[in-house]
Amino acid sequence: MDENTRKYYIETYGCQMNVRDSELMAGVLRKEGYTAASSPEEADLILFNTCCVRDHAEKRLMGNIGALKELKDEKPSTVIGVCGCMMQQKEVSDRFFRRFRHVDLVMGTNSIASLPDYLMRISAGYRVNAVTGINEDVVEGIPSVRNLSHSAFVNIMYGCNNFCTYCIVPYVRGRERSRRSEDILREIRSLADAGYTEITLLGQNVNSYGNTNGDIRFPELLARVNGVDGLKRIRFMTSHPKDLSDRLIDAMAENSRVCNHVHLPMQSGSDRILKKMNRHYDLNRYTSIVDRLRSTVKDVEITTDIIVGFPGETEEDFTDTMAAVERIGFASAFTFKYSPRPGTAAAGMEDQIPEAVKAERLKRLNALQNRKTKENNEKYAGYTGEVLIEGFDSKNSSVAFGKYTNFKMVYFDREGAEIGQYRTVTADTVRNNSLRGHIQHDND
Repeated sequence: MDENTRKYYIETYGCQMNVRDSELMAGVLRKEGYTAASSPEEADLILFNTCCVRDHAEKRLMGNIGALKELKDEKPSTVIGVCGCMMQQKEVSDRFFRRFRHVDLVMGTNSIASLPDYLMRISAGYRVNAVTGINEDVVEGIPSVRNLSHSAFVNIMYGCNNFCTYCIVPYVRGRERSRRSEDILREIRSLADAGYTEITLLGQNVNSYGNTNGDIRFPELLARVNGVDGLKRIRFMTSHPKDLSDRLIDAMAENSRVCNHVHLPMQSGSDRILKKMNRHYDLNRYTSIVDRLRSTVKDVEITTDIIVGFPGETEEDFTDTMAAVERIGFASAFTFKYSPRPGTAAAGMEDQIPEAVKAERLKRLNALQNRKTKENNEKYAGYTGEVLIEGFDSKNSSVAFGKYTNFKMVYFDREGAEIGQYRTVTADTVRNNSLRGHIQHDND
């Protein structure tokens, strides 16, 4: 390799949308002649792709950016950039740009295609603060460097129209904009031709796909993706309960490549809190969706998000959430203490809950969900199904892991299997958060 080749390093915080954005940035940089570095120290360009949904990601970023001051002093030619959701908040990006003088570039969520222009300006001696609007048209044809060779994320839409009172996403990713179905299908066919067998369709609320451009709706999109030769699995996230229709549930059952897993954020089991959150459904509506999924889609598993300590949440409200978790029996749950995000309606609400109360409630919720996860896993003892091998145990490379179609994680002896292969695996024993099994051979 030419020793003068420029190298980039991208560190990603947050959700799958951010992961996909980082793949696109890597593609743009590869086209510009960059190659990937294995660490920030060997990179000529360091990019931090940020998240502003959770407070811990913001704190982690601040620490990491501050630590790069010494590296910049030692190697002034290193370009340091910060992008993504956190930087789309103009007051945050401006304050950040002033505070960290060793940062050369700040850009928001819609500037990936312009990255080469920004780098050219930086090479001319300028610092660049380039936060653009959030409701711009979708740009097609941006090159990409995929993180995996068998499984790929595909954006079907950007932005969100829901304005949940705790959520900053509509303010940093804009209003909903759906990609044209023909562009999505063209990308997926190209991925299938390149050997990708698992596709995850991404959107802040995939269930409302097509609302903004008069295109086909999400169930029909699933059916068309299901018809792409070469695919074995189709996943999607995230689903908003208010828009999860009976037609979508039927599409999951009717299209054989669509996986039997739904990530369906409940957020709270209290109708009063759900209304304060502006979620547009109550617990009865949520549980009716769960019941229909389970009666229609074979072996379906449901995962969720839950927030504890939302402003004004009483012990009775929290008890309603605990009862809902007990009754529904989620396969797993991402649980969070509410943290105020500046600019959201909930941040200005009265009756903010003390941290100690939030922590205690989260502890109780996690204990309950851990028990429910273990109970859910127990029904899989002896279960046999196809697993996509995703990797090998970091502590024991002879142990592989992967998921059944319904997102259940299983570990098993590698036995010559490789990442990206599909193997039939029988689950033998149950762990707290996963399964342990063995590969089925023809003579078993």
